[in-house]
Amino acid sequence: MRHVRSRTRWLPALVASAALLLLAGCGAGPTAPGAAQEEPRITSINPYGGDLAAEGTPKRGGTARIGMDREVVSFDTTVQNANAAAFAVYDTLLRIKPDGSAEPYMAESMDTTDGGTTWRLGLRDGVRFTDGTPLDAEAVRINIQRHIDKLTSPAHALATRITSMRVVDPMTLEIVLDRPFGAFPVMFGTPISTGSLGVVISPAALQQYGDDIGSHPVGAGPFKFVEWVRDSRIVLERNPDYWQAGMPYLDRLEFRPLSDTESRYASIQNGDVDLIYGAFNEELVRAVENPNLRVYYGEQNGGELMYFNFARPPFDDRRMREAVVRAIDLDALSAVHYSNQIVPADSLFTGASPYHDATASQEWPAHDPEAARRLVEEYKASGGTTEITLKTVNTWLNFAQFIQAQLADVGITVNVQVYDLAQYAAQVVQSGDFDLSTTVGSFDSPYPAPCGWSAPAATRTTASTTTRGWTSCWTSARARSTPASGPRRTRRSSGS
Repeated sequence: MRHVRSRTRWLPALVASAALLLLAGCGAGPTAPGAAQEEPRITSINPYGGDLAAEGTPKRGGTARIGMDREVVSFDTTVQNANAAAFAVYDTLLRIKPDGSAEPYMAESMDTTDGGTTWRLGLRDGVRFTDGTPLDAEAVRINIQRHIDKLTSPAHALATRITSMRVVDPMTLEIVLDRPFGAFPVMFGTPISTGSLGVVISPAALQQYGDDIGSHPVGAGPFKFVEWVRDSRIVLERNPDYWQAGMPYLDRLEFRPLSDTESRYASIQNGDVDLIYGAFNEELVRAVENPNLRVYYGEQNGGELMYFNFARPPFDDRRMREAVVRAIDLDALSAVHYSNQIVPADSLFTGASPYHDATASQEWPAHDPEAARRLVEEYKASGGTTEITLKTVNTWLNFAQFIQAQLADVGITVNVQVYDLAQYAAQVVQSGDFDLSTTVGSFDSPYPAPCGWSAPAATRTTASTTTRGWTSCWTSARARSTPASGPRRTRRSSGS
């Protein structure tokens, strides 16, 4: 049985986020609930996996071949990148629940003794890295210190709020922050792409490999690293000493970078791979109508996002940020690129999220090209430049050209530069060298990524302050799905 997992992608300015996984297999494809409605749409499909009771007893053994949408940059937790294989090698100390809070996972507890300034992390006894090194409080301390020391780590901004760490005993680490922070446990359950303090590398491996640890990962997860042939495959084998007894069921995982959408979809169809990470219209639309594929698709907060570089002109000026937001016609974007499936968002978080703010929705800047032109002219008259560079991935060229045309109409000249996904992570995201950039992001909590924890300190692309009730983190938009045009529940963001 082959599967497809949907990934949200990085984009500039307006739609909602989801996770899609495609598994090749049998059975009829899912249909949209409420098909009699005028605008039926596909909502979440198996967002947390299949029905274990209905699927029966898992079988042991075998190899799963997984098609990724990009090559991995690194397994180093201090290097920003999207790494689909990371959580097979590592486990998180805590994990995020559907409501956005965190619960113990590889750790046993995390509690505050004084209302959120001092935290005690209690570890599970007997957990070992695949090199035999014990996962203890000192191992966690060493890993957190790496984020403090490395300016470009996606978790650096959060880690620098730590004023001290103390190993109370081998299984207990005390962490003191500079001020109370109630969401601190969430930082121990997030993925490395957004910045995580809970993904731990063997300290013995850190000492052995040094700066090359990203090519020699040693974790305490369900699989152990075997080989990495770049641009070809990553091979992992079952960890026989995994802390969850009897798990995992598979003997081997093989991750293959398949960056071309059509090649990736063809690979799942013809059986070259068993699972792929997919995109929305390109794969999910077809997959839900294919009886030989099983879809795992989850609606989330976040979406297709636009990053402004707050650290340099012109987007250090609020007028230019607002001009970009007001210039983009979501209806036109939906018609041209998304089969009229976009549902414009008026908040970063869905209405069901505990972080949704009705006031922010009321203050959401509407499409208004005339207002955008006035803002641009006002900024230009003050001596500011209205020529910018938009950097994105090569698969988003059409979207970038749409933004280019929209902004040209209000007086902003856009030079578009495209990169492949691996280059983009290092040369754009990590470096902070851009005026305007694009992405897709999904999350359960405002921290760390939406409010700037993951941005390099010099970039400040997603400031956490608010202006007139608008969150400066990101704006977004939701996409509506129909069986004919595909489940397009994406969210675009363009925070001002």
